[in-house]
Amino acid sequence: MTSLDGFIFGVYPYICLTVFLLGSLIRFDRDQYTWKSDSSQLLRSGLLRWGSNLFHAGILFLFFGHLVGLLTPHALYGYLMDAATKQRLAIYAGGIAGAVCLAGLSMLIYRRAFDPRIRYTSHPTDLSILLILWVQLVVGLITLPYSWGHADGSVMLILADWAQRILTLRTVNAEVLAGLPWPYRFHIVFGMTIFLLFPFSRLVHVWSGFASVGYLLRPYQVVRSRRLGVPASRTASGSKRVR
Repeated sequence: MTSLDGFIFGVYPYICLTVFLLGSLIRFDRDQYTWKSDSSQLLRSGLLRWGSNLFHAGILFLFFGHLVGLLTPHALYGYLMDAATKQRLAIYAGGIAGAVCLAGLSMLIYRRAFDPRIRYTSHPTDLSILLILWVQLVVGLITLPYSWGHADGSVMLILADWAQRILTLRTVNAEVLAGLPWPYRFHIVFGMTIFLLFPFSRLVHVWSGFASVGYLLRPYQVVRSRRLGVPASRTASGSKRVR
């Protein structure tokens, strides 16, 4: 194991996650007017409907699939399936979701790069972050044949152990990760880099998407009528509860 491997797999993830969390908090506190997705739908809807729906459906499935797959201890799902079965399930489901996401993202990139009106109003980081996500998706799909070649689930267990050790602040075995095929190592490093760039791009609107779930759980708001001629005693009885 080299010192570079130790830094990449043992230190760099913490740098990225720290910038991801603190950077998002600082941007929300200081630049709330930039906290948006900068939709270009009003300029031209065209490919946006198909591209956005396919991309978001695929990326959400991949995000939660990675989240559950990497952070769920083997002892919890070991009663239902072995590591090999879980890996085959991840290959099939991840392959389909990745292809759907890649198709949608390609539409969005084509639209933003080759539509003059949208390209003129786009910030340089808009197209850059889309291209970065595209490369990450392509490399993720490249890992599927490698995963099929290790059908025993050993690689998946290595990656899950690394992610869980990072989350629980335990020592990482960088030597094992450094011995994995290049698509896995690239996918890890590039994925962490996306977290690093997250607060400086339009991706911050993802936080708002997750926060909107809280709207369904918030308490009712009491609204009282102020119509003329309504006695104060009747105002309370005429109250209604609205969202």
